[in-house]
Amino acid sequence: MARSRRLLLPLVFLSGMVSLGVEFGAARLMAPYFGTSLYVWGILIGLILVYLSAGYVIGGRLADRIPREELLFQLTAVAALWIGLIPLASYPILLLSQQGFATLSAGLVVGTLIAVIALFAVPVILLGCVSPFAIRLLLKGVETGGNTAGAVYALSTAGSILGTFLPVFWFIPTYGTRPTLIGFSLALLLLSVAGLWPRRRIYAVLGLAVIVAWVLLPSGIKPPQTGRLVYEKESAYHYIQVVQDGPRTDLLLNEGEAIHSIYDSGSLTTGGPWDYFLIADQFRPAATTEVKPRDVAIIGLAGGTSARQYSATYGGSVALTGVEIDPDIRDVAYRYFHLGDSNVNVIIQDGRYWLATDRGKYDVIVMDAYRQPYIPFHLTTREFFELVKSHLKPGGVAVVNAGRTPPVPGRASDYRLVAAISSTMGAVFPSINLVDVPSFSNTLVYGSTEPVTAADVEHNLALAQEPLVKQVGESALGEGNLRASPYHGQVYTDDLAPVERLIDQIIFGYVTAR
Repeated sequence: MARSRRLLLPLVFLSGMVSLGVEFGAARLMAPYFGTSLYVWGILIGLILVYLSAGYVIGGRLADRIPREELLFQLTAVAALWIGLIPLASYPILLLSQQGFATLSAGLVVGTLIAVIALFAVPVILLGCVSPFAIRLLLKGVETGGNTAGAVYALSTAGSILGTFLPVFWFIPTYGTRPTLIGFSLALLLLSVAGLWPRRRIYAVLGLAVIVAWVLLPSGIKPPQTGRLVYEKESAYHYIQVVQDGPRTDLLLNEGEAIHSIYDSGSLTTGGPWDYFLIADQFRPAATTEVKPRDVAIIGLAGGTSARQYSATYGGSVALTGVEIDPDIRDVAYRYFHLGDSNVNVIIQDGRYWLATDRGKYDVIVMDAYRQPYIPFHLTTREFFELVKSHLKPGGVAVVNAGRTPPVPGRASDYRLVAAISSTMGAVFPSINLVDVPSFSNTLVYGSTEPVTAADVEHNLALAQEPLVKQVGESALGEGNLRASPYHGQVYTDDLAPVERLIDQIIFGYVTAR
């Protein structure tokens, strides 16, 4: 018992660390299936706090009724074993969520989300029992109760701080989410077994079973919905998939509901939004000679599809700057998407921060950093587009790739996100024009620094000599439905940009329309 008592404070520290590690592990475990939106984080954090609160109450009552060190170490041993089994138990549930997205079954998606989060209820509740239980066991008298409680909660919080930094900066980026959960599980189990040894050797045996179960866990994080998985990785920012679909290589991120880059050795055009970035510089007042960009910045470089297209079209006459927040995506771009075929200068940085610190001026600024379906709100606001405009040369153009829903029987495409982006850009740029991507559920929003009409754009496209620009221009004028933006709604600001709520409404409306 003396040894068990000496292990109480280390147990408090380790339990605090594991509780935060589990929270980050849960978020990353769900990210490839449910994303990392504000609402997913809100649900997760809220329920974790509910579980901890329940643990505080249960732990306090248990400690008063059965104030024995052995019981506390048994509780943490069970929590450790449960955490170790989460990666194995969650895998088939998460696969069901993928089926729900594929079949647009809202009930299945929500049900699997609740089921996965519920998996964390038992261990987090048990971890919540530790602090009040330890205070009861360490308490020597009422006169020192405050000191004892303060020491326990300070130690638990210190563990939580470490449990925040270790997964974020080391374990998850280096080893992945599942090994991180297993590691925390085994660390807690070892300390719990040490507190119980030799009378409860069964927990050591069960710990070995957890290791065996982890070894038997199916390889890979998430199978692709179509095609053959070539590569996958959890980076510090994304869950990355490279998928081979016939002759085409696709880059998928997080939920995998949108394609972020395409490479096809047999075709420079993709039919996707990247093609339409090439005509951005044509959205100027009617010119007398062919319009060609000299400086282009691409925020959200991803696999570099648009960079390769610009290089193939204009060669060395155009200077390309590509901004990508994730260095792992850059590495994937060079390895699988032939980014080396372009002359782009790659900068690893957040797009808005880069704009705020960059001194360059550009003819075209491409914004392709929207991670469909959820997008970073700070790249949708008036303040952001004012920053973009300040980096454009006279007559320069900003182009944004925005998503919409495909039409379904009885309901047309939902353009509410396009409307929000267009309205916000309209508060900054004199002219806003739109082009739909026929083969994808995307609309390109072009903001010009000078007043521009659709007739001006058509005139400039008629002067174009580059075959790829002419091809894309014909598509934009025809099936792309080139038009001036009719939207004058809410302008998003840094203070209020409810873009995630809007996207949830769009998704719900699309699912219910099916």
